[in-house]
Amino acid sequence: MKQLFIDLYLDEDVDVLVSGLVRARGFGALTTQEARQIGKTDAEQLAFAASRRKTLLSHNRVDFEALARQYFEEGKTHSGIILAVRRKPQELCRRLFILLNSFTAEEMESQIKYI
Repeated sequence: MKQLFIDLYLDEDVDVLVSGLVRARGFGALTTQEARQIGKTDAEQLAFAASRRKTLLSHNRVDFEALARQYFEEGKTHSGIILAVRRKPQELCRRLFILLNSFTAEEMESQIKYI
Protein backbone atom coordinates (compact mmCIF):
# COMPACT_ATOMS: atom_id res chain seq x y z
CA MET A 1 0.00 0.00 0.00
CA LYS A 2 1.36 3.41 -0.97
CA GLN A 3 1.86 5.98 1.72
CA LEU A 4 0.77 9.53 0.94
CA PHE A 5 2.11 11.54 3.86
CA ILE A 6 5.68 11.55 5.06
CA ASP A 7 6.06 9.77 8.39
CA LEU A 8 9.14 10.96 10.28
CA TYR A 9 11.75 9.17 12.33
CA LEU A 10 13.79 11.64 14.40
CA ASP A 11 17.44 10.81 14.92
CA GLU A 12 18.52 11.10 18.54
CA ASP A 13 20.23 14.43 17.91
CA VAL A 14 16.88 16.07 17.05
CA ASP A 15 15.06 17.74 19.97
CA VAL A 16 12.10 15.55 21.03
CA LEU A 17 9.92 18.69 21.15
CA VAL A 18 9.91 18.51 17.34
CA SER A 19 7.95 15.25 17.45
CA GLY A 20 5.17 16.84 19.50
CA LEU A 21 4.97 19.87 17.21
CA VAL A 22 4.85 17.63 14.13
CA ARG A 23 2.15 15.41 15.62
CA ALA A 24 0.08 18.47 16.56
CA ARG A 25 -0.09 19.25 12.83
CA GLY A 26 -1.34 15.74 12.04
CA PHE A 27 1.88 14.19 10.77
CA GLY A 28 3.46 11.02 12.13
CA ALA A 29 6.70 11.24 14.09
CA LEU A 30 8.66 8.64 16.02
CA THR A 31 11.71 9.47 18.15
CA THR A 32 14.70 7.22 18.71
CA GLN A 33 13.78 7.24 22.39
CA GLU A 34 10.27 5.92 21.67
CA ALA A 35 11.65 3.32 19.27
CA ARG A 36 14.28 2.22 21.81
CA GLN A 37 17.05 2.89 19.28
CA ILE A 38 19.24 5.23 21.35
CA GLY A 39 22.94 4.55 20.89
CA LYS A 40 22.54 2.74 17.57
CA THR A 41 24.86 3.67 14.71
CA ASP A 42 23.74 5.98 11.94
CA ALA A 43 23.63 2.99 9.58
CA GLU A 44 21.36 1.16 12.02
CA GLN A 45 19.16 4.25 12.39
CA LEU A 46 18.70 4.57 8.63
CA ALA A 47 18.02 0.84 8.26
CA PHE A 48 15.43 1.05 11.06
CA ALA A 49 13.71 4.03 9.41
CA ALA A 50 13.76 2.37 5.99
CA SER A 51 12.32 -0.87 7.34
CA ARG A 52 9.36 1.07 8.77
CA ARG A 53 8.92 3.37 5.75
CA LYS A 54 9.83 6.47 7.75
CA THR A 55 11.77 9.50 6.53
CA LEU A 56 14.76 10.13 8.78
CA LEU A 57 15.28 13.64 10.17
CA SER A 58 18.79 14.43 11.40
CA HIS A 59 21.33 17.21 11.92
CA ASN A 60 24.14 14.82 10.96
CA ARG A 61 24.71 15.82 7.33
CA VAL A 62 28.11 14.22 6.69
CA ASP A 63 27.28 10.70 7.88
CA PHE A 64 23.83 10.53 6.31
CA GLU A 65 25.03 11.86 2.97
CA ALA A 66 27.62 9.07 2.95
CA LEU A 67 24.99 6.48 3.89
CA ALA A 68 22.64 7.72 1.16
CA ARG A 69 25.48 7.40 -1.35
CA GLN A 70 26.18 3.87 -0.11
CA TYR A 71 22.49 2.92 -0.46
CA PHE A 72 22.50 4.29 -4.02
CA GLU A 73 25.67 2.40 -4.98
CA GLU A 74 24.25 -0.83 -3.53
CA GLY A 75 20.87 -0.36 -5.21
CA LYS A 76 19.09 -0.13 -1.86
CA THR A 77 16.23 2.25 -1.14
CA HIS A 78 15.25 4.23 1.92
CA SER A 79 12.24 6.40 2.69
CA GLY A 80 14.12 9.66 2.48
CA ILE A 81 16.47 11.72 4.61
CA ILE A 82 15.86 15.28 5.75
CA LEU A 83 18.97 17.07 6.93
CA ALA A 84 18.47 20.15 9.05
CA VAL A 85 20.73 22.87 10.37
CA ARG A 86 20.44 23.09 14.15
CA ARG A 87 17.75 25.60 15.02
CA LYS A 88 15.19 26.16 17.75
CA PRO A 89 12.48 23.46 17.51
CA GLN A 90 9.82 25.96 16.40
CA GLU A 91 11.98 27.30 13.56
CA LEU A 92 13.01 23.79 12.53
CA CYS A 93 9.32 22.81 12.39
CA ARG A 94 8.39 25.89 10.39
CA ARG A 95 10.86 24.80 7.71
CA LEU A 96 9.88 21.16 8.09
CA PHE A 97 6.17 21.88 7.53
CA ILE A 98 6.95 23.51 4.19
CA LEU A 99 8.62 20.29 3.10
CA LEU A 100 5.95 18.00 4.60
CA ASN A 101 3.23 19.94 2.78
CA SER A 102 5.14 19.90 -0.53
CA PHE A 103 6.20 16.27 -0.96
CA THR A 104 4.51 12.90 -0.63
CA ALA A 105 6.12 9.89 1.00
CA GLU A 106 6.51 8.37 -2.46
CA GLU A 107 8.32 11.47 -3.74
CA MET A 108 10.73 11.30 -0.77
CA GLU A 109 11.84 7.74 -1.52
CA SER A 110 15.66 7.60 -1.67
CA GLN A 111 15.88 11.42 -1.67
CA ILE A 112 17.79 13.83 0.54
CA LYS A 113 16.23 17.20 1.33
CA TYR A 114 17.91 20.05 3.21
CA ILE A 115 16.12 22.46 5.54
